[in-house]
Amino acid sequence: MSETVQLKVEKRTKSGTGSSRDLRSKNYIPGIIYGEKKDPILISVDEKTLKTNVQDSGFFSRQCEIHLENEKLKVLPKDIQLHPVKERILHIDFLRVGENTTVTLYVPVKFINENSCPGLRQGGVINIVRHEVELKTPVSKIPEFLEANLDGLEIGGSVHISSINLEEGVTPTIKDRDFTIATIAPPTVMKVEEEKPVTEEGAAAESDESKTDTEVKQDSDNKTENSDTKDATDKNS
Repeated sequence: MSETVQLKVEKRTKSGTGSSRDLRSKNYIPGIIYGEKKDPILISVDEKTLKTNVQDSGFFSRQCEIHLENEKLKVLPKDIQLHPVKERILHIDFLRVGENTTVTLYVPVKFINENSCPGLRQGGVINIVRHEVELKTPVSKIPEFLEANLDGLEIGGSVHISSINLEEGVTPTIKDRDFTIATIAPPTVMKVEEEKPVTEEGAAAESDESKTDTEVKQDSDNKTENSDTKDATDKNS
């Protein structure tokens, strides 16, 4: 199970664009906690703290413990809104969860034992089909990541969901096939044959080969004309 993230938040009493803009100007991000058939709670989170957590690839598959005044709430990050240009966090949603809550979420894939993968040692590359997998899981069993083992894989080999260990009660949402997580693809860069140095004779031959039939005929006519001119000169002298 993934480690619980601790977040301290403050309750906010106002909603709307103006209030949210005012919070962001003070380096706080507006948010909301909803779910479990309870009234939603409007909150604000320190921007720097939230940004640090969001940069972790596993943040959205981790359970969070929200510290709100004298109350502790178990939640999951569900959605985040970013500025379309500046990519600054504008808003975040948290889903309140209980001990028996089952959720559907994406969990990142981590590849292990790359050093013992024959296909990679032979120059192959990992072709990642899925960087994350959607799972249906009890909150208490959310994995921080899924381990895809590359040990022993040759070029052309692949890792499927069936080869990944999942706890009881944790299942992929795709159930009709043993889908592929990654494959070991052959090298994409072909070895270039070293070019041999070109001699003067070779350059001349290459030059002749590159000429058209018309150019070759013209060269022949020029040589004949030059020869006739030379003969006439010799006779006159």
